[in-house]
Amino acid sequence: MMEKMIFGRYVPGDSIVHRLDPRSKLVFVIAFVCIVFLANNMATYGILTAFTVFLIFLSRIPFRFLLAGLKPILWLILFTFLLQLFFTREGPLVFQLGFIKFYQVGIQQGVFISLRFFILVLVTSLLTLTTTPISITDGLESLLGPFKKIKLPVHELALMISIALRFIPTLMDETEKIMKAQTARGTDFSGGPLKERIRAVVPLLIPLFVSSFKRAEDLAVAMEARGYKGGEGRTKYRLLTWKLRDTFVLVIIIIFAVVLWLLRS
Repeated sequence: MMEKMIFGRYVPGDSIVHRLDPRSKLVFVIAFVCIVFLANNMATYGILTAFTVFLIFLSRIPFRFLLAGLKPILWLILFTFLLQLFFTREGPLVFQLGFIKFYQVGIQQGVFISLRFFILVLVTSLLTLTTTPISITDGLESLLGPFKKIKLPVHELALMISIALRFIPTLMDETEKIMKAQTARGTDFSGGPLKERIRAVVPLLIPLFVSSFKRAEDLAVAMEARGYKGGEGRTKYRLLTWKLRDTFVLVIIIIFAVVLWLLRS
């Protein structure tokens, strides 16, 4: 499962989404996260789902690959659905299992909120799947450029986000290797009582933390050896170019927001 994680991974490609300026993709994702909350009925959620499927089609990322990578969070989506199902007691009673009652609003809210959560994860995952960490860093630094006037460490913030995104798949791969090594030594991560499973995780966490600190130290030493002293006075080898298609992306997200606003209950 670890090797199928998609968070922080970049999938090389030549789709129109891959070729977009990272700044337009960042603005699009931030706006989309806000716009999603405009949906509150069947029509708006249907349009939202169709729009998300269209984005996946444009990115040329296999849908099966996305679903396989999102399996670790499916339990969280299911938990969100059950939470709404059991604790929302509004509307007419739909059916009853013993003392447990299921109401129409609870089922509706469970479906809507779970779908919203799933769509948000899909769209934000497309950002990292179609944009390299370096491009994300450059885009963030460019967008946050005006905040330099108030002495905000824009370059350092963008660099930290980029390193975090880059190290997510690396740590996942490291976890996979440690799990296989522990399994070869007789550790069982999937069988036995819950108490034994929790106890088996401890030998996994300790080498993972040690490896993480070692990687962080190696990265710091490498940056110091190359003379890194922050963003002051640095020039850029990669120059971002805003094109007509990037403006078109922003126009689309504005039109999409207007449509959802007009169709919401």
